[in-house]
Amino acid sequence: MAKAGKKGREDVFLECSECKNRNYRTSKSTRDATKKLAFKKYCEFCRKHTEHKEKKK
Repeated sequence: MAKAGKKGREDVFLECSECKNRNYRTSKSTRDATKKLAFKKYCEFCRKHTEHKEKKK
């Protein structure tokens, strides 16, 4: 039986809060997600760990 695929998932970009570059892409559930994603990740443009927040396409 084939897999269901990515139904109910939405692609989002993670944008650096300091330099505003979109460095990462991920997906999140459309049913369960009520808040925007925010992670502390490495930004190669700033050359340090900064908070990356969710932005739509």
